[in-house]
This record gives sequence, C-alpha cells and structure tokens, in this order.
Amino acid sequence: MLSHTTTRDWLIPYADGMLAADERRRIDSHIAGCAECAAELREVRELNLLLVTLPPAPPVAFAPFWLNLQAVLPQRRVVRMPSFPTYRRLGMALAAATVALVAAAGSAFAAPSALPDSPLYPVKQLEESVRLTFTPSNDRLALQLQFAAERLREAQAMTNTHKPRLAKNSLRAFRVTLNDAAAALKNPADPQSAKAAVQELRTQLAAVEQANAVRADDATEVKQLVLAATNELDRIDQSEAVTTQPSSMVGEHGTQEATLVATPDANHEGNQGPTPGPVARPTPTPDASDGDRNQVSGGQAN
Repeated sequence: MLSHTTTRDWLIPYADGMLAADERRRIDSHIAGCAECAAELREVRELNLLLVTLPPAPPVAFAPFWLNLQAVLPQRRVVRMPSFPTYRRLGMALAAATVALVAAAGSAFAAPSALPDSPLYPVKQLEESVRLTFTPSNDRLALQLQFAAERLREAQAMTNTHKPRLAKNSLRAFRVTLNDAAAALKNPADPQSAKAAVQELRTQLAAVEQANAVRADDATEVKQLVLAATNELDRIDQSEAVTTQPSSMVGEHGTQEATLVATPDANHEGNQGPTPGPVARPTPTPDASDGDRNQVSGGQAN
C-alpha cells in the first residue's frame, strides 16, 4: 500500500488521468482507507472543473503597447568593430572548443556520482563500459564487484525517493553484473578480498530491502529482485565451497599415503630390536617300513 506522502504527490496526475493502470489501482486502494486523501482528491477535481468552465482570456492588444514602450526606450547606438575575419573565426573556434572541453570535463567529473534520474547517468554508463572493456582480465573481477556495489547504491537511493521503477532497473543491472562475475568468483585471485566484497553486497541488499519496507511503497517486484539477487549470492558461495573441498580431500589422502609409505622406512631405520635367529627344523623320525628294510639289508649282508 502506498504511503500517505506518495499518494498526495500523485493526486494531480491521478485526477488528470496521466497514471498507468497499476499506479491508479494502488492510489485507489489508499484512498479507500484514507479520508484526508479522498477529500484532497475531491478538491483537485473541483479545481479542474472550475478551470475548464472559465471563459477564454481576451486577446491582448500587444502592438499598441509595444509602440508606446518603444517610444520611451533609449535609442540604440551602432558601434562598428574592426573586421578581422580570419582571426575572428579562429577565436570563435577556439572559444567553442574550450567550452566543449570544459563541459566534457565537468560531465566526466560529475558522472561517477550520477543517479539513474540524472541527465548525466548515460555518461556514467558509457564511462563504466569503456573502463570494463580496457581493463585486463586479471583486474576485471574487482571492477565488476565495484560496479555491482554501485548498482545497489543506486537502487537504495531510488527506493528512498519513491522511484521503484528506477530501483528495479538498478537491481536488474546488478544481477547482470553479478552473473558476468560469477565465473571469476569461483576461483578468484584474492579469495579474501572477493569474500569481503560479496559480504558487502549482502549488506547493501539488506539495506535496499529495509528502505523499501520503511517507505511502505509495497514494491513487490523490488522485494522479488532483492530475494533473487540474494539467492544468486548463495549459489556463488556454494560453488566456492564445492570448488575448494576436493583440494583439501586430496591433501588429506596425500598425507595419509605419505605416512603409510614413510612408516616402513622408519621401522627399518629406527627399530634396533633383536634380529630373529635361525628356525630349528625337526629331525625326521623313521617309520616301521624303514626299519624292516634295514633288517633285510643287514641279513643279506651276513
């Protein structure tokens, strides 16, 4: 539901029929429960009817008035300037170039802080695009995270000024920038800085959602976009956890294998216990058939 202040600001375009259908429905729902805004809307409509019923203004006799005024004005004096056509053209060109340079410099300095409702915002977008194009791939992630934080700052500012459409555009641009940086966030060159930047983005998203709730504009799409962006940050964190987990498991297995391989060498070198002696073998016992054969061979010899 719209706030009381926002509804009063929109009563005149509402009475003139200049609002969209969804905006008219939101004002209708507020007027149904607010007697003060309903009374003010009736006054606006009565004033419109009064203005329509007024007769047209009579034509003004401007020619006689101007002739009388011209008679009392001082006469113009014609001053002849020396003609320097070549130098005059060069001077005018130099002056025009100086003005253009000053204007471009002023726009370049003012554009980085411009908001979506500023005329300099297209200059800001063009500058960011050029910077991102000419930035090396190793440093592009930090610049993308910087631009993502700037989009959230713009969304919060537009929410505070009751401009939900511009806030939604900034949130959509934030999601596009975040998707472009998702691949680099899975394996950043500086994991700690990237993690801190993602945490700062979470804080800014929470600030946008809080501003939307405080202003009571009932911007459902803003809430949905904030929730979708938060889910994307969660998926990025999960992908980072999955990427780092196999390396730690490989390290543990490698440590265990190294321990298993090193254990026999350590037992062989460090263990100075008694050396096992020769194993005693049992003496074979002659059986009965061997004795009979010995007796037979002895009787034959006798």
